[in-house]
Amino acid sequence: MDWMEYVVFRTLRLFGRTPLNKIVGFGATTRTFAEYFKDFEKVPAVRGIFGDKTEEVLRNLKVDISWFGGYMFVNSANGHLVISARYLHDGDRAHIYLDLIHELCHVKQLMEGKELFDPRYDYVDRPTEVEAYRYTVQEARRIGLTDEKICDYLKTEWISDEELKRLANAVGVTCP
Repeated sequence: MDWMEYVVFRTLRLFGRTPLNKIVGFGATTRTFAEYFKDFEKVPAVRGIFGDKTEEVLRNLKVDISWFGGYMFVNSANGHLVISARYLHDGDRAHIYLDLIHELCHVKQLMEGKELFDPRYDYVDRPTEVEAYRYTVQEARRIGLTDEKICDYLKTEWISDEELKRLANAVGVTCP
């Protein structure tokens, strides 16, 4: 993990455990996953994550729709899925769907006691990220995305081209 990522993740983790966390949540709308995302308990990819507990997990999982920028993430301090309202409104629908699958993998990992932000690893090498991206890539292929489209999904502003190649290789995707 490079120093910038380490500082950002440590700051966010500390931020999540302080009263300042309420500032980020100020103005956020909180409901259950099942209230926001209807019929996701029927999605095979979601059932593949949680199995027989799918309905229970989605009924109890809290989702915070926030004014805070970005995409979405699992708040490891309280287990909520935090989603940017702007991303939900303006984001690519396939990417939003795949991000939901990816983050639900992280919800399960958190439930299993896994460290989501293990600072010993770079983001693209972190076991929890590789596991979640592998599962998400399977779903991306199931819904018909080509490797080129999957590479577009995997590329984010916080990873370099070299890191993209490492991540793509780890999850079995060929990027142009």
